[in-house]
Order: sequence, then C-alpha cells, then structure tokens
Amino acid sequence: MKTPRSKISLRPVLSRELAKLRAHVAETEEMHRAIRTGKVDTMVVAGKQGSHVFTLKGSEHAYRVLIESMNEGALTITRDKLILYANQTFARMVKCPLEQVTGNSFRRFLSAEGRATLRPLLKRADKSGSKIQVLLHASDGSQMPVQISIRPLPKNGFKNAPVGLVVTDMTAAKRSEELLRALTQRVVQVQEAERKRVALELHDNITQMLCAILIRSQTLANKLSSHDEPLKREAVKLREMLGQTAEEVERISRNLRPSVLDELGLVSALRATGTEFAKRTGLSLKLACKPLTARLTAECELALYRILQNALENVEKHAHARRVTVCLRQRAFVELTIHDDGIGFDPDHHATRPKGKDGIGLLSMRERATYVGGSFKITSIRGAGTKIDVLIPLTPRTTASKRGKL
Repeated sequence: MKTPRSKISLRPVLSRELAKLRAHVAETEEMHRAIRTGKVDTMVVAGKQGSHVFTLKGSEHAYRVLIESMNEGALTITRDKLILYANQTFARMVKCPLEQVTGNSFRRFLSAEGRATLRPLLKRADKSGSKIQVLLHASDGSQMPVQISIRPLPKNGFKNAPVGLVVTDMTAAKRSEELLRALTQRVVQVQEAERKRVALELHDNITQMLCAILIRSQTLANKLSSHDEPLKREAVKLREMLGQTAEEVERISRNLRPSVLDELGLVSALRATGTEFAKRTGLSLKLACKPLTARLTAECELALYRILQNALENVEKHAHARRVTVCLRQRAFVELTIHDDGIGFDPDHHATRPKGKDGIGLLSMRERATYVGGSFKITSIRGAGTKIDVLIPLTPRTTASKRGKL
C-alpha cells in the first residue's frame, strides 16, 4: 500500500515546527532558571498596546548581592515612574512586600509636593545626577524623611533611558539637625540673658558713676578762677571726654538690650537703630516701616531686631555702601528687607569658606529667623550690593495681641 503524497510532504514542515517549539521551550526553561538564580529580573506590565516584558540583566552575581546588601533603598524606574526593580531595603522602607513594590508606580510613595519636585528632575536627568529631599510615604501611613539621588542609566533597548534612584533614610540626620538647632537656640537664649544682665550693669552702675564724675568735673571747672585758665581748660576737656564716654557706654547698653524694644515695640526700635547708625556712620539710610496691626511675640521682635543689627554691622564693616534701605511690612506674614548698594559678595563661596566671625554672623541671622518659624534669604552679586529678606508668618505662635498694638 502506498503512502499519499500529501502526507509525505507534511513531514518536513512538522519536523521544523517541532524543532522550533523545542528550542522555544528550552529558551523558556533557561529564562526561568536565570530568574530563579537571580541572573535576570523580569516582569510583565500591561499597557495600552498590550503586555510588555521587561528584563533587567545582572552581569555579575556579586553586583546584585551588593545592591541587596545596601543600607539604602535602590530602584530602577522608567521616566513614567514605573518601578522596574527595587531592593529589599526599599521595600522595608515603605513597609510593603517587594512583589507589591516592583511593577508599581513610584508616585504611590510620594506626596503631591514630592511628585512635583521629582517630575522635572526625571525629565532632565543627566549624567551628573541630582539630589532632592522629600518625605517617603509607607503603606501603613507613616512618613520617613529621605534623600533621593537620581542618575540616568544606559538604555539597553529602552526607548528612553531608565533612571536609577538611591533612597537614603535621613531620620537620624534630621534628628541630629534638630538637636543642633535646639542647642543653637539655647545658646542664643543664654546669650540674650547675659546681654540683658550686662546692659543693666552698665546702665545702673557704670553710667551712673560716669554721670557723677561728670558733675564733679563740672563743679571743679566752675570753681577755678580766671587766674587758673590753663587748669580750667583742662577741666573742661576732661568734662567733655567724660560726657562722650558716658554716651558711648549708654549706646553699648542700648545695643546689648534695647529698652525701647520692650516698651515701644519693634517699629520704634528699628527706627532708633537706623537713626543711630546713619548718624554714626554718615551713610544714607532710608527706613520704610509700616505699623503692624498686631504686636509680635518678644522672641519674634528680638529676632528681627538682632538681624537688622547684624546686617547693619556687616554693611559698616564690609559693604563699602553709600545707601541702605530698610523696609518692614505686613501681609499674611511680616517681612523685613535690608538692601545696600555696596560691593556685594559671592554667597556660595562665603558659605563654604572656614567659619570666621563674619560667617558666624550670617549663620546667627539664619538661625534666629528659623527659631521663630521664619525664613532667611540672602542675595548678593559682586558690584551690585546685597539684599537680605526675612519672612515670619503671622500665626498664634508668632503674635501676642495681649501686648497691644504698636
């Protein structure tokens, strides 16, 4: 009996198809084996154009072990924030099983503010990388302050290069920063208490003694007759020197602890300081201080007063300015602006050089603003002067209406 020709012609076709299927099965088994041994990470993501398979190949097992043993979270995400890979540390950070992290959106673990901050950095991510600090939201509702380091990765077949993220827990650093700030605030409080004590000593003792000596010298000069003209001239000079010394001691006492700040309020204290500065230095000082609708707390008023003092001291010593403008105004916050037309400086270079007396002055101004819940910003351009801007929000913590209006 003969075999039909049609059946004989199908055998080679079936053999080829069977060989292809066997090769595909072998390839699939090899892929599964690679996934189980950690050589390849893979996942299937459903998209608008159907399902897509993403594979992340690890060239060396040691490199993968290193990533998994890091104390920082490590992720690979697409430009659309889809998490292609995450290590166990990141999963612990967000308190979520790793299988629920991979394939999810990184947006899930950020607030709206954090998403807005991250979005432009992902779009323009370059080889130099960038860093941001945000709050990481865990699955149980808790939050963790973190620093995210962002760097683009090789495309490896992707249309747009994926992005590598290293997430560092900043909880301990933030706690240390808060402790340091609390210590700084305590130092400022002790410093102010000591200034007040010294100011009272100068006013109640030294100034009183100088005034008594001044009166006695005036009496002595009056008793000298015209025959003792040289001695009388010396007595008059001595009286003038004593008068100048008493005025200088009184000025130092006022700067240490201005009584006008406690008695008449911030606006009066700023005006008195500005008038004294212009008279003593000969610089033109324009003061635009609008009365505030409510009295600030003693801490807020003292912070703004000290910031003005330090700023004017810097202008006098370093700015080589001709004009200074001081503006105090109120909106939803109290804003103090100090602007001079001096030589200016580079704030970035100034911030990185060793902290001398001047560096501590800027740090002190910034810490005083932060202590009362405000912000401190300094803008300076060489040859174009310096501008200091302090903002303190009006909240129940910063206002003291019972003290009355200015």
